[in-house]
Formats: sequence, C-alpha cells, structure tokens
Amino acid sequence: MRKYLIAAALLATSVYGFGQDVNKLIKQDDVERIIKTLSADDMQGRGTFTPGIDKAATFIEGEFKVAGIKPLAGATGFRQNFSMLRTTPVSSRLTINGTDVPADKFAISASGSFNWSSLDGVEVVKIAAGKNFSTEYQALLKSGKNTVVLLDTSYAAMFKRVAARAKRGGTSFKGAADADKPVVFVMAGVDDVKSLSVTYEAKTEEKPLFNVAGMIPGKSKPNEYVVFSGHYDHLGIIKPMDGDSIANGADDDASGTTAVIELAKYYKKLNSNERTLIFVAFTAEEIGGYGSQYFSKQMNSDQVTAMFNIEMIGKASKFGENSAFITGYERSDFGKILQGNLEGTAFKFYPDPYPAQNLFYRSDNATLAALGVPAHTISTDQIDTDKLYHSVKDEFSSMDVSNIVATIRAIALSSRSIVAGKDAPTRIPKLER
Repeated sequence: MRKYLIAAALLATSVYGFGQDVNKLIKQDDVERIIKTLSADDMQGRGTFTPGIDKAATFIEGEFKVAGIKPLAGATGFRQNFSMLRTTPVSSRLTINGTDVPADKFAISASGSFNWSSLDGVEVVKIAAGKNFSTEYQALLKSGKNTVVLLDTSYAAMFKRVAARAKRGGTSFKGAADADKPVVFVMAGVDDVKSLSVTYEAKTEEKPLFNVAGMIPGKSKPNEYVVFSGHYDHLGIIKPMDGDSIANGADDDASGTTAVIELAKYYKKLNSNERTLIFVAFTAEEIGGYGSQYFSKQMNSDQVTAMFNIEMIGKASKFGENSAFITGYERSDFGKILQGNLEGTAFKFYPDPYPAQNLFYRSDNATLAALGVPAHTISTDQIDTDKLYHSVKDEFSSMDVSNIVATIRAIALSSRSIVAGKDAPTRIPKLER
C-alpha cells in the first residue's frame, strides 16, 4: 500500500510540475494577441490566393522566428512554397435527353475546360435520399471518373452550397488530371440519362500557395516526427451580412493556428523533446485541403508518430468547460494516451460526438491518416448548432479566450509522453483507394 501511495504522490507531483510550467509558459494575453491579429479585418478573411493570406503567413513566420524554432530540414525559410492550377469558370451548358438544363439546376466541378458530346466514358450516379451527402460528395470528387450526379430533391440546400463553390472555380495540382475528372451535379428532377452534351469553358492560371512550417529537432529520436497543425486560411470576402463582408475566421481556424504557435513557443522553451516536433500552419484547407496534401507528400508517413491537428477551439464543447473531443477516437489509442497524461487534471478528451458529420476526413489530419498515421483533430466546436460557422460573425468578439488557453494547455500536457518518445499511438489502417 505504501508503494502505491508513493507512486500516486510522485504522479501528482509530476502533473503539478508540468502544470506549473504550462501555466507559466502559455499565457492568456499572448494567446489573445495572436488570435486577435489573425482574425482582424486587415487580414481580409485570409482567403486563399489573396493578399490577406500572404499577410497572415508573414505574421506566422514572425511568430516562429520569435519562438526560435528552425525551418524544416533543407528549407531556407518557414514558407513551404508550391503552386496550384486555379480554374475560373467562363461559361457552361448542359443538355440531357435533348433538353437544356437551366443554369441554376446544375453545377460543374472541373480543373479545366472540357466538352462531352455523348455518354461515352461518363458514369451516371444517383444519390438517393438519406445518404451522407458530404461523404458521397468527397468520394465523387476523388473518384477519378467523368461523372454526372443526379441528386434527390432532398439535397436542395446542399446543392446550393455545391453550386456556390463551383462558381468560385476549382483548384488542382499540376499533373493531377486523373484525380480531378469533371463532376456534373444535376438538381433538375432527371431520373434517367439517355443522351448527354456538356460544354464547359474555363480560364486556368498557375497560382502560388504556401504552408508555414518549422521544427524543433529531436534529441534521441530525430527521425521520428510529431506534428502539430492547424489551417490559417479562411473564406476571405463573402456575401455581406449586416454590412459586413469579411469572414474573419476567428474560430475557423485562427484559434487552431494560435494553438500551433503557442505550442511551438512552449516546447522550444522546454527544449526537452526526444522526437522531432513539426509545427505547421496549413493553407487552402477551405478549398480542398491542398496545403496538408502537399505537406504529406514531402513526408515519409512511416516516420510520423502522431499528428495533433487543432481545429476550432474558440468556444466550450458540448461537454462543458475543460473538455474537447478527438475525431477518429476509436481508430487508435491516441486519445487514451492523451487522457492518461492528463490524470490528476480537470481536463477530459471525449470521442467525436458528431459521427454523422464525418469530421475525421474533413480536416487536415485526413491525408496523413489515410497513410496510416495516428493523425487526429482536436476540437471543441458544437458543429451541429454553430450558427457562426463560415459566416462573417466568426469574429474575435465571439471567442472564449479562456477556453482556447485551457485547450492549448491540455494539448501541451497530454502530448508530453509522445513528445518524450515514451508512447507511440497505434497506427491507423491505411485508407484503400
């Protein structure tokens, strides 16, 4: 009994010691300064391919420099530069069974101009009522097939979102034509397609993008990586509401980016990590997760021990204060390890309470998770009732900074055995393509 009491006392002392460090090193005023800067109006909503996102990247670079972390191996700076092909629609026409489909009844996702004069080489798919539209939509875009999608009328609201996105154009990697075949969504009460004609004209330009990434080399296990990430892009300028058109993206995901910056500062000050730590602010999450896709291609996924992706931690979770949820909780023992490291504290991690939202494959953890990495997203957002999501009202004034600070501190404490090289979460089965 005496032995167990001593062990318990040592554990409590250990947690208390780490708690003192985390409370001293992760300060609320610094968290507030960072998220307020990233979500300010002069960042113009951090839209992809805009001056605002370049300004945000410059700010994050400056924070990484202040933190004292290094650029990624082989890089000369913190920007991880790459380019994409940006497609802007010019005109389109769809004819089914000899009848022109009204422009507001179809939407085209494509990476360039194309013409179909028949059904040859085109697959027709129906999405019946009751399906998980988000899952079906993502699968169709990645199918690598020329596709016409007939939508049940119950998806009218979803179709409006698809159409709005299609009007903004498409983005693709160079040489990725096989993965970006055209997909035509139809909401016109069509049950059968016997003949087809599609004309789609678009302007294609090469545009620059950039993740912002840095690292702290590991002491004894430098070839094993732990990734802390969040996306710093948002929607930019959108349809005005009450005279405001800037989608500031304070929660989505300036809050997660703030966490990444704070964790970089925290671990650099501790300077005790056995594994190499990588801190990355991803670009282009909102238009397809292209930043994390590019990042994943530069990594050997087998060397990535774990990924802490942080998305929308600006308000209390449905479980109350001192809590967050982890997407894909059941897919590895990542969550159990984190919770074990929090023993003796008030904070608790829960499994994702929104399985119907398919959140595990909707954020920047998805690409590495598909490659077998225990890559999970940590969030507190009540996504099923969040009325500020993707709106101009997602501003700093709506944030609970104390919740952000508590979550960052919990991530810092809960990650310590993984960072120290003592624990390695079980791998996730690779996603079959």
